[in-house]
Amino acid sequence: MKTARTFICIEFPSEVIKEIIKLQSLIPKKKFTGKLTEPENLHLTLKFLGEIDENKLDNVKKTLSKIEFPSFQATLGKSGTFSYRGMPRIVWVKLFGKIAELQKEIDRGLSPLFPEENRFMSHLTIARIKYVRDKQAFAYFIKQLPVKPLKFPVTEFKLMSSELSQLGPSYKTMESYKLI
Repeated sequence: MKTARTFICIEFPSEVIKEIIKLQSLIPKKKFTGKLTEPENLHLTLKFLGEIDENKLDNVKKTLSKIEFPSFQATLGKSGTFSYRGMPRIVWVKLFGKIAELQKEIDRGLSPLFPEENRFMSHLTIARIKYVRDKQAFAYFIKQLPVKPLKFPVTEFKLMSSELSQLGPSYKTMESYKLI
């Protein structure tokens, strides 16, 4: 049976993408080995589902279509890093709004099919870091990025498929779900 690598996300309006690109342009001022997230791949993952077959995918689509959640305003927040063994690995921008509540609603709906998330932080990954010489200076620099607190409406979430290649991931919308 055919499978698809899937996740549920929120995508961003163009003014948010432009602001993130501006922030990303500042990161190379600190030497690092890694990769900035491509503008077309910027999104906030609400739940990663992994490789699922067509039957499970149908159940996911049915469950997601029943979710009733009000649309809301979200705001770009501070920037920071996730580290592994002291090494910065992910550069992120935090988002504020009812994103965590929407994620919980999706989690509850899908709980018969997938385990619920233990930890969820509403963030947008803007870079992936492989190596940086001065870890503390890099993390401090990232925390000081001048993030403009843009507000934007969240009116839908999407079920996406992801295909991995040597050029990086390629995402495709499978379904969109309007918020009420």
